[in-house]
Amino acid sequence: MSLISIAHLLATLTMTGIIWFVQIVHYPLFQKVGINHFIDYETAHAKLTGLVVVPLMTIEAITALLLCILYWNAPASALYATGLALVVILWLYTFFFMVPIHKVLSGGYNSTAIKRLTCLNWLRTLLWSIRSAGTLWLLVSHG
Repeated sequence: MSLISIAHLLATLTMTGIIWFVQIVHYPLFQKVGINHFIDYETAHAKLTGLVVVPLMTIEAITALLLCILYWNAPASALYATGLALVVILWLYTFFFMVPIHKVLSGGYNSTAIKRLTCLNWLRTLLWSIRSAGTLWLLVSHG
């Protein structure tokens, strides 16, 4: 297994763990913060979460691209391409759906926006789970 493969696997598995934590614990707790402290909480959430997930998502994207390039002619090349396509979908979905909801929430507590955020995040949770399973399978079966 190459360093690129290991970095890719670690980034993907870590993001999957983070997204499940966010989905099951973190986003539902937004409803419990309260109106008086919500803006400070959302601001800190966005800043601190970004410090963790932006580097991981970047490593995942770069290594997914590199794996596609390295294995473009391999029997599993379509699977590497599918993995990269899922990364692109995750990035687009995050920036076009999730970020705008966080911008709404940065203006104050909004129960509807919190419910929408939690509901829409299930797709990212599912896609990262699929990515983890696919990445594990690819790396175990094809190195």
